[in-house]
Amino acid sequence: MNTQIAIIGAGPSGLLLGQLLTLAGIDNVIIERQTPEHVLGRIRAGVLEQGTVDLLREARVGARMDHEGLVHEGVELAFGGRRVRVDLKALTGGKTVMVYGQTEVTRDLMDARAGSGAQSVYHAQDVQIHDVHSDTPSVTFTKDGERYRLTCDYVAGCDGFHGVSRKSIPADVLTTYERVYPFGWLGLLSDTRPVNHELIYAHHPDGFALCSQRSATRSRYYLQVPLTEQVEAWSDYRFWTELKRRLPDHLGDQLETGPSLEKSIAPLRSFVVEPMQHGRLFLVGDAAHIVPPTGAKGLNLAASDVSTLYRILLKVYREGRTDLLPRYSQAALSRVWKAERFSWFMTSLLHEFPHSDGFSRRMQETDRDYFTSSEAGLKTIAENYVGLPYTTIE
Repeated sequence: MNTQIAIIGAGPSGLLLGQLLTLAGIDNVIIERQTPEHVLGRIRAGVLEQGTVDLLREARVGARMDHEGLVHEGVELAFGGRRVRVDLKALTGGKTVMVYGQTEVTRDLMDARAGSGAQSVYHAQDVQIHDVHSDTPSVTFTKDGERYRLTCDYVAGCDGFHGVSRKSIPADVLTTYERVYPFGWLGLLSDTRPVNHELIYAHHPDGFALCSQRSATRSRYYLQVPLTEQVEAWSDYRFWTELKRRLPDHLGDQLETGPSLEKSIAPLRSFVVEPMQHGRLFLVGDAAHIVPPTGAKGLNLAASDVSTLYRILLKVYREGRTDLLPRYSQAALSRVWKAERFSWFMTSLLHEFPHSDGFSRRMQETDRDYFTSSEAGLKTIAENYVGLPYTTIE
């Protein structure tokens, strides 16, 4: 088997890169260790930055998103009895975010992939990457008991935090930066009317809460919980009771409750590896970085990596600009670290940290007061929330 770009991972980043490359006439094959049903079953984020929305439209997979997605022009912060609306559109010169679930983005990309006729190999086992410093790297894998070798020009590692791509780079080549937070998010998905037409990020002395949504009739809520908590210990009744308690009274009173469709607990971490490339292997998305979900940056940061790598590859194949290839890591990391900073900032601003001393708590309170009472502070939150500009490749 031969192709120009071997893409490892059929999550949204791999599928989006494949779609863009296919539209540009650049041959690619996607290799995924899970089944399509497993990939679609992952419950993930639902807030898309302006840049992600524009990139999905460029990839010609934005029709259903534009029809069913919810454009949000603001977001609210609630703490200390206050509700402060961050007017995203006014503070950023017209930019907004789109509420549209990652599962739906993945479904749209899968449909486009199937319609294009581009090759995808699901349920591939024992995936290995070879010879990334040669002119002909390759990926080997087992499918239905038979061993295959896919020879290519370049390998895009879009296979997430636990995938083979990052593990294929020698440990002494990578520098790892990591912060593990002492709490997790307990999430509940329900077919109930959202408590508010825009997202609400709430701080409470007993922990953070987030009121999010997937549609006008489907809600996604989160509670900060200790890492020792087990999801089985949280009945629907217990979750709704605790969520009401952490919201301002008038919001809690209008909260619509109902049976959960899904409940899970996710730990929070900040994680970055440098560099994001090794020879002809390029890391994309969660393979290179993880952000706590407080800043709504996970999928969006993967999309910006895709944009950077795609535009470099486009110039390689159309203009012979191989000199741009070594710039991928630096260009991607510039935006990665800014998104990491914002996600860390929002997490630090709105969560309760165990064993935090009095000085730290007062600094946290002061930050909440400053950033919500200053136009400069609100603008900082707004421009980061809608997404910083993508890196220009010239």
